[in-house]
Amino acid sequence: MPEQLHARVEACYQQAETFFKRGFERPRVSFKLRGQKAGVAHLTENLLRFNPQLYKENHDHFLKQTVAHEVAHLIAHQMFGGAIRPHGEEWQLIMRGVYELTPDRCHTYAITRTRRSRFVYRCACPERDFPFSAQRHALVRKGRRYFCRSCRVTLVFSGEQRLE
Repeated sequence: MPEQLHARVEACYQQAETFFKRGFERPRVSFKLRGQKAGVAHLTENLLRFNPQLYKENHDHFLKQTVAHEVAHLIAHQMFGGAIRPHGEEWQLIMRGVYELTPDRCHTYAITRTRRSRFVYRCACPERDFPFSAQRHALVRKGRRYFCRSCRVTLVFSGEQRLE
């Protein structure tokens, strides 16, 4: 799986070098990205991070569009410096001129959200509950206190847990 993506990154760099008639330093590539983002370019670190799940689910479009999108960020940074806007004219020039792609800011991939466990906390207000994440629930167990903004009573764990 990563071989094709690495090959596409290299192809994007070669296209840019031919277009601009200059060399570019190759980035490190990582597949340690989760959540809603398909890819992220870390400009000062010369690092590309990609979401392996979205790559797997949207393989062809991901290789064509997402990889070029992120490489274009690094190329724009190396060409024009750090004062440019992330999806500004310089980046758009590279997307259109070098890669002949539409400079879309965001992907439209379907995101499957994982269901998360919530811990229900209550206050003195009638029929009002506060679903806490596991992280916030752990903080309460360590002594942190949260208050209701309406009645100003400390929120207390109800013993109820639900999936959202």
